[in-house]
Amino acid sequence: MKNHAEVIIIGGGVIGCAAAYYLAKKGVKSIVLERNEIGYGGSSRNGGGVRQSARDPRELPLAMHGAQYLWPQLSEELGVDVEYCQKGNLRLAKTEAHLKTLEKLVESSHSNGLDVKMISGDEARQICPYMSHEVIGASWCPTDGHANPMLTTLAFYKKARELGVRFITGENVSEIRKIKGRARQVVTDETIYEGDSILLATGYESRPIANTVGIDIPMQRILLEALVTEAQPKMFDQMLGTAAADFYGHQSKHGSFVFGGSTGLEPYISEQPYPVTTSFTASSTCRGIIKYFPVLKDAKIVRTWAGWIDDCADHVPVIDQIEEVPGLVLACGFSGHGFGISPTVGLLLSELVTNTALTLDIFALRYNRFKARA
Repeated sequence: MKNHAEVIIIGGGVIGCAAAYYLAKKGVKSIVLERNEIGYGGSSRNGGGVRQSARDPRELPLAMHGAQYLWPQLSEELGVDVEYCQKGNLRLAKTEAHLKTLEKLVESSHSNGLDVKMISGDEARQICPYMSHEVIGASWCPTDGHANPMLTTLAFYKKARELGVRFITGENVSEIRKIKGRARQVVTDETIYEGDSILLATGYESRPIANTVGIDIPMQRILLEALVTEAQPKMFDQMLGTAAADFYGHQSKHGSFVFGGSTGLEPYISEQPYPVTTSFTASSTCRGIIKYFPVLKDAKIVRTWAGWIDDCADHVPVIDQIEEVPGLVLACGFSGHGFGISPTVGLLLSELVTNTALTLDIFALRYNRFKARA
């Protein structure tokens, strides 16, 4: 019986840990299986954004629910300071083309109920006076924010353990097995685990595991990188991004800046078995940063890291009970947007698994949206 639980969760990232916590709050016991260490993947390797702005309309309600009802009290609820800061998000523009990109994003978000608007470059500098005068405009969402990804993941993990969840690391999952047509068993290199439900939430690795029961999620694995600077004097609290996607990031509670960025070559360097930083991404990201924030030109980089994104075909996640395989719930394909909505997703997954009323309508995130239509 030690290998049996009501729910077997595959994946010890922020989504798996959050789901385990919310299930435990409902009195549902689970076992979480993780191949590496808790939070090893993208959950601890991201820029920490908790944003609603510039979201696809299908996932925007999840971000808005989290920003209003979950993130503000998460540190108190979990007993760990997750360094959540809700001081807004500036997405910056330097050209007329950038402004048009932002205007479309703002129109979409605003039409779906989000408090976001376009502001001038001077108005943006009133909010964040350290930015370059090359910035001619920005989108501004005052209820966006950021948090510490590793601390958030470990906070969910710690609280879930306190509520009786078992976490087993070093378990490489090879397949899911059905018994009498229902997903019941999770096979690892070492043993077999059995549960009434199986929740698959392990990023891109969800795809080959789901394949073992005939399910395929159209997603690819893409490498993205981030960097951390040495501590700087306090400058601003806002989450930052750009219309051109030069970089994104924020200043942490401890003064260092955490920035992510891309070169456009990521799809072509994502074949290696482990996420490894490249020699050119940090320098490319820094060139982008300096154009917007020349005050940081002498800041030293103390470390960089790389992580995988499970990029779904339409860039929004699959969160669903799988009709073809009763007992299987999917949560993957977050396309680099998963951390900010992780508390909401964890809550929704606990509702899916227990067949209770859903807090939000997630029909648009169903798995069978990719099926051919007659």
